[in-house]
Amino acid sequence: MASRDMIFSSKQSFVQGLASLIATHLEERFEVLTVNDDVHRIVAQLDVAGVAQIVITDAEGVALYDPVGCSEQPGFPTDYISQALGGDDVFYVEFSNGSFSSSAFTPVMSRNATIGTVYVHDEDIEQGALLIRMQATLRNISIIVAIFSIVVVVLIIWSVMRRVTSIINAIKSVREGEYGYRIDMSGSDELALLSDEFNSLTNRLRETEEVRRRFVADASHELKTPLASIRLLSDSILQNEGIEREVVQEFISDIGHEAERLARTTSKLMTLTRLDSAIPYKNTRVNMRDAVEATLRMLKPLAESRGLTLNSELSDECYVLATDDAIHQVVFNLVENAIKYNKPDGSVFVRLMVEDKTVILNVDDRGVGVPDADLPYIFDRFYRVDKARSREAGGSGLGLSIVWDTIRELNGKVTVRRRSGGGMRFQVRFALYT
Repeated sequence: MASRDMIFSSKQSFVQGLASLIATHLEERFEVLTVNDDVHRIVAQLDVAGVAQIVITDAEGVALYDPVGCSEQPGFPTDYISQALGGDDVFYVEFSNGSFSSSAFTPVMSRNATIGTVYVHDEDIEQGALLIRMQATLRNISIIVAIFSIVVVVLIIWSVMRRVTSIINAIKSVREGEYGYRIDMSGSDELALLSDEFNSLTNRLRETEEVRRRFVADASHELKTPLASIRLLSDSILQNEGIEREVVQEFISDIGHEAERLARTTSKLMTLTRLDSAIPYKNTRVNMRDAVEATLRMLKPLAESRGLTLNSELSDECYVLATDDAIHQVVFNLVENAIKYNKPDGSVFVRLMVEDKTVILNVDDRGVGVPDADLPYIFDRFYRVDKARSREAGGSGLGLSIVWDTIRELNGKVTVRRRSGGGMRFQVRFALYT
């Protein structure tokens, strides 16, 4: 379309310019156009050879110059001649049958009066053929571009669908429990990033599944051990009719201890389940000093029974946003852990203070300590540094897990390190709540 419009404009300029040129020469020579040789001579002098048709009329529209007799042919544009005699310039151009046909009608003026018209008509087959070739070339190029675009789009869609299908298949595999499934997808686009995130998720799921299985196995073992002891002791009583009373009392006492151990383990498992379920609870303003003092009073008999000294240094105005039960769980498990795994005639020191709008709780013991290799795992569920010593002390390997999960729920932080003088220091940090 742009090429055709450009040719139209060129043709308009040509035929209008030629018609105006002839009209100007006639205006300079005549006041009235009549049939005479001068009109033919003037047109001949202008060297207009090659123009298809030139017609010059007088003021009545009668042809004065018409070498090919086109004014006598059907379809001669008399209406446009009349419009030009009214003083208007008229132009039209059309493209049909592979040829450009352009016409111009210009009035011939003398003393502000129209004395005739000049009609110029030109046929250009070469330009028409050129335009047809250009249109064919553009059409072919468009077809090629369209085919290429379709092929490219199909390839892109196929590539995207193949990658999406691989992600869907991976999701199905993981849904069926195949947590080790991985997507190998190159590139840096969104699908590649999605596959990386998927692989990270499956890694996390696999780790979680391994932790869950280990947790179930450890929990089953922890519950099975006291139950087996209770059953063994009760069977011993039932199967020995002549058993002495003192032995029966000893067995019953052992059954009571195993039942207490079972109850403690069950209670801690229920606490961990509640923390994992993220059951909402309403936090309030809790005075940690009061909570620590109450917990230390509760644990003091245990410390004395093991020959340990339990000392504390507690600051006032140590308020945190939590619940009394949550703070009790943290303090109780940390102090109980420090008592159980201490040395004979050792000590436990609890310090509570406020520093830079942070409430800090330190629990120090002078026990055997924890090897550096075990430090990263001591908050894992059922993890024990010395399994035999832990069972002897009555530990289940759940206390520090409860501490970790509880502090995390309260947006706090807990750290552990070996003390230079021996033993361990557990430090808990909460934001001061005013």
